[in-house]
Amino acid sequence: MDNQTLSTQSISLNELGIKNATIHYQLSADELHNITIQSGQGVEDSTGALAINTGTFTGRSPQDRFIVKDSITEDQVWWGKVNIPFEPAAFEKLYNKVTQYLSNKEIFVRDSYVCADPNYRLNVRVVTETAWSNLFCYNMFLRPEATELANFTPEWTLICVPSFMADPAVDGTRQSNFAILDFTKKIALIGGTGYTGEMKKGIFSALNFILPVFKNTLPMHCSANVGKDGDTAIFFGLSGTGKTTLSADPDRKLIGDDEHGWTNENTVFNFEGGCYAKVINLTEENEPDIFRAIKRGALLENIVFKPGTNEVDFDDISITPNTRVSYPITHIDNIQPDSIGKNPKNIFFLTADSFGILPPISRLTPGQAAYHFISGYTAKVAGTEAGIDEPQPNFSACFGAPFMPLHPTRYAEMLSKKMKDANVKVWLINTGWTGGAYGTGTRMKLKYTRAMITAALNGELDNVAYENHIVFGIAKPQTCPNVPSEILNPRNTWADPKLYDSKAVELAEKFKANFAKFEEFANAEIMAGAPLI
Repeated sequence: MDNQTLSTQSISLNELGIKNATIHYQLSADELHNITIQSGQGVEDSTGALAINTGTFTGRSPQDRFIVKDSITEDQVWWGKVNIPFEPAAFEKLYNKVTQYLSNKEIFVRDSYVCADPNYRLNVRVVTETAWSNLFCYNMFLRPEATELANFTPEWTLICVPSFMADPAVDGTRQSNFAILDFTKKIALIGGTGYTGEMKKGIFSALNFILPVFKNTLPMHCSANVGKDGDTAIFFGLSGTGKTTLSADPDRKLIGDDEHGWTNENTVFNFEGGCYAKVINLTEENEPDIFRAIKRGALLENIVFKPGTNEVDFDDISITPNTRVSYPITHIDNIQPDSIGKNPKNIFFLTADSFGILPPISRLTPGQAAYHFISGYTAKVAGTEAGIDEPQPNFSACFGAPFMPLHPTRYAEMLSKKMKDANVKVWLINTGWTGGAYGTGTRMKLKYTRAMITAALNGELDNVAYENHIVFGIAKPQTCPNVPSEILNPRNTWADPKLYDSKAVELAEKFKANFAKFEEFANAEIMAGAPLI
């Protein structure tokens, strides 16, 4: 046999072009944990979790993400800076170099799947160079039962080889690292980077093409939970807006925290089998679910220990501000067992508006919802990045532009239709500033944001008075249980209302400037959702 295995089941990778490799197949989390430590590639922290360093790359590299341009993708993908084309012949050559590189080596193979709904399940075979990369996929993808493995047929293959460096002059890449999707060969190929997020986002970027194009299902970069009455809530939001915190509700069960599909059957299913969370400044008080999920089986990335201990210093960003942990969703107590929710009733778009302009809660029409979905707005605060000395808008289409192969309006039109068909309410939630911009005003209190979301979920905002925002046109409730009425109208919280008016117009101008690139593709209903200037 060409391949030897150290597990109880033999497997061949000859079809992939990988010859005579020593294969560790379907190892448990414990086995992968121990191999990583024994090989000197990781250490155990005080909770029993595994801590590793991903090397040169501690985050994704968007400029090195490619999609093979072929008969499947040529007329479907929105080509540009986000979706960079790669020639099929160049992919074939690079792929052959990678598989030859893996031949005769010790590697780790895992059969897994994505999409919790059996009707949409996609089987994925994972081939990794390191045990800890394989542990990440054990945590993040869904785990087949042992009885399913005998007849497991992979539809997609993920190959991750951090130590393989491409030659840009020969291989057609920008630099030595790369992450490439080939929809004809159904392969996600990653090399030159150990950052595990490239594996997660590679497969989920593929789903963001496959589901709408072939399954008429809307893929969403969001979290989701379900209430006691079976009503599903969906939370969209970029980093720092509170998506993970606000979807973790003691009175509701978590479906998933990052990637979901919304089907024609009006159900919402989790793509994943785990969570991949930032741990910068993590505390048990602010993020109890994440904090308690860090234990044996979890994988910490690029963290630093407190001197002389193996206790994580979550405030230390000397390696990167993008410190992370992955863990299986079973590390969370309050979860929806099958990771599927029915009957979506409320959608929340979360933004941390550091300009202090947007209301803390407002209800959107279908056109406004599509407009804000395409815009994907939040704002960076002063001091978060070099050169930022005042709030800066941050727009990411569909709240996940780097992972969306199709034009954003394709996803927005699907969302609008599903909203109407299911009679879903859409709310814009500002978790950012009130009483002025960052530096003058204050951050919205979490207890007020939770109260507003609870009121929306309970139908307590259905019959209150609303007033449209004079610039953005969005409907602001004038009262909300357990929330001071004065903060519901942001203009009233500013010391100088006229300054608020001028700054609101400035922010609206930024929205419209950002949206200009989408206008030719947007229908009349979407354009009617724009600010009123």
